[in-house]
Amino acid sequence: MSSRLLRLATGAMLLGSSLSFVACEGDMGPAGANGQDGQDGAPGEDGAPGGDGAPGAAGPQGPAGPGSQGQPGPGAVTRAPGVEAGTPLSSVIALTFRGDLGTSATNLAEYVKSRVDQVVAGTLPSPLVFPLPPASTDSVRTVPGLYSTTVIKWMDPITFSKAGARFGANVDYIAFFGDGWASGDSAPQFNGSGASGWMWINHEYISGTKPRVGTAPIGQHLDFARFLRSTGTLSNTVTDGTTWQDDALVAYNKEWKKQVGGTWIRVVQDPSTGEWAVDRNASNLRYDASSATLAKVVGMRLSGVDTDDSGAPLAEGVVAGTHSNCSGGQTPWGTVFTGEENVQGVYGDPEGGLWTSKNDWVPTAPGMQAGAPLAPDFSAPASGDMVSSDTRSTHRKDGHGFLTEIDPGQPADLWYGKDATKPGAGHRKLGVMGRAHWENAAFVVDANWKLLEGQPIVIYGGDDRRGGRIFKFVSSRPYTAGMTKAQTRALLDEGKVYAAHFAGLNNATGDTLVGGAIPTEEAPGQGRWVELSLDSADLTPNGEALGVPTMTVGAALRDVSYNAIGGFTDDDQVRKLLWTAANKVGVMELNRPEDLEWNPKDPSGTPLLYVAFTEHGDPTALDQQGRVATATRGQDGVWVTKARAATDNRAVDRVGSIFGIREANPAAPGGSKTFAYFRVWKGETAATSAAPEFSAAKPDNLVIDRDGGVWFGTDGNFGVNKVADGVFYLNQKPAHRGNAHFRRAFRVLSMPSDAEATGPAFSADMKTLFVSVQHPGEDSYSVWP
Repeated sequence: MSSRLLRLATGAMLLGSSLSFVACEGDMGPAGANGQDGQDGAPGEDGAPGGDGAPGAAGPQGPAGPGSQGQPGPGAVTRAPGVEAGTPLSSVIALTFRGDLGTSATNLAEYVKSRVDQVVAGTLPSPLVFPLPPASTDSVRTVPGLYSTTVIKWMDPITFSKAGARFGANVDYIAFFGDGWASGDSAPQFNGSGASGWMWINHEYISGTKPRVGTAPIGQHLDFARFLRSTGTLSNTVTDGTTWQDDALVAYNKEWKKQVGGTWIRVVQDPSTGEWAVDRNASNLRYDASSATLAKVVGMRLSGVDTDDSGAPLAEGVVAGTHSNCSGGQTPWGTVFTGEENVQGVYGDPEGGLWTSKNDWVPTAPGMQAGAPLAPDFSAPASGDMVSSDTRSTHRKDGHGFLTEIDPGQPADLWYGKDATKPGAGHRKLGVMGRAHWENAAFVVDANWKLLEGQPIVIYGGDDRRGGRIFKFVSSRPYTAGMTKAQTRALLDEGKVYAAHFAGLNNATGDTLVGGAIPTEEAPGQGRWVELSLDSADLTPNGEALGVPTMTVGAALRDVSYNAIGGFTDDDQVRKLLWTAANKVGVMELNRPEDLEWNPKDPSGTPLLYVAFTEHGDPTALDQQGRVATATRGQDGVWVTKARAATDNRAVDRVGSIFGIREANPAAPGGSKTFAYFRVWKGETAATSAAPEFSAAKPDNLVIDRDGGVWFGTDGNFGVNKVADGVFYLNQKPAHRGNAHFRRAFRVLSMPSDAEATGPAFSADMKTLFVSVQHPGEDSYSVWP
């Protein structure tokens, strides 16, 4: 019944009751006889409508709906045993395109770009709102026409077995492999089914404070402890700090290791609703930080033999587990690279003793004081995340912090080279590219997302730390058409590593040139690739400032007194201490290179490497000339500490930016020794923006769509702008040049407040964009989902 009809009916009832009252004035006499009925009178006019009646009782809650304009349906969310209602859970969501709404689009990317065109042309239909307005809510919001559903969340079973593996903690990188992608000569990107396939998802860490002897955990760590208590794994009262003793911590840490790493699951789409769900009958697998997962380190000798969780020695070069898994990369041959980023908090970082947390030189560190070879500590630490009193819980420092290649679908303990009947199969860590705070891996491919014929394999990676660099790996041998998967993978066992030196970059800002100019596509900055090796004949970027303009990189790295840092003894040590090696030769520091993506179909018409610089906010290790900022050499030749200059602090960058890097030879990047760099987009605060609806800060994960469109998620927009993080499309259409909307970021998806938008990945047909909702409620209130 319409609201108008309801009001009319209610009014009629009120009118009738108002004519049936009886007056009471004095005593009533006996009733008289009934009189003869009179004739019917003429019908009266309808009375005025009465007011609305009182609301009826609430009906029962209906089933979960698909959501409207991206809002989650009202259905209840199931939770694992021991997980309380209201506990925020990291989740993977699917943003789905369900209709063109008059745009003639055939997929999500086309739909968003059509709306962008309408905004630019001023033809957006009224009352449609686009882009998505900024806000901070505890929900997922999307632009009209796109709908979100939750695919899987933390601690969900990935099979139908109650005792089986469960989905891990804070989700990050996602890779999608459509069913059937491997049939024929194709790469997994944008091939195969768009309605079913396999997904790889990274699990980075658990939020909150871990339990300690005498202290109960906080945040997600407490949620996880409650879960372990409910399953009988823990027997102590997890909310009472006095019950957290050594035995409880040992049990907790063993289970903690299973919450990080990655998940390999098959997902399918409901053709009637468009919703995605996990196929729990499939051969879904977990890869984690325990010794149930094993990987071989290639291209580098480790400092010792690792052990499994029982204390038994592993094969030479094989290490237990993978952890701190941030972003990654999908290879053209069907594997996944996962970046082991913040490993320093787990088993320690050998570079942690050489530099302070504020990038200051530590002259008392072994080998750091000039005059002696570097002597980093690679031994297993006695404390750290996941380390307990059980000595079998810790591992050597140089076994983690790599770009790790997972051979998805293969058993978790199948390390690279283990099984002679499976040549080229298994998991490995790319030691030949070195140790760093790796965020991701990007591969040079052609317009069909395949390797370049007759050329070496080229991989780019970002060292995601304040002052980190961009590195390039070039395989020693070229790829040729027809190579098997095993032959292709073997190419990564050997190669050279280069660091990107952004010559002319302003050390005080990290995103402008010396003098203050912004590097643009028309007037870019110029950089060069510096080979990091004891045999490198490249000139050091800081040689002139140190009075030796002809100093080669190889000679500088070996020198025991060059730039206040001791000498490197071999290339293995260089690869294990990449950041220190780059500091020694004066490679320009960068503003946290979080993600890099190679775009073979860039709107500019030339392949381009995109990099998201999230922010800096700390002092730099080097000065503008590439010298250690807190060291100076006295007349006696001894290096001593000195005060920093004001220009050695990059606290000015709190919003981040996206840059483009164009190789001197984009068609053959492996041979390029120089490149041009320029700013594509700059983060901003809503308070200072001329168009707050387009403002965003701290770009993080990037994704390139099938047609070369650039998309990115943010991490920290909530803190900077008090607006939830989200996913944005970066408009770069050549036809829009000169328009105020050129290179503007259009918000298409908004996260629950205080949740980072990570891992965006398209389905093969680009009708769905999968996104990770990471760490909801980490610092602020949330009950997502």
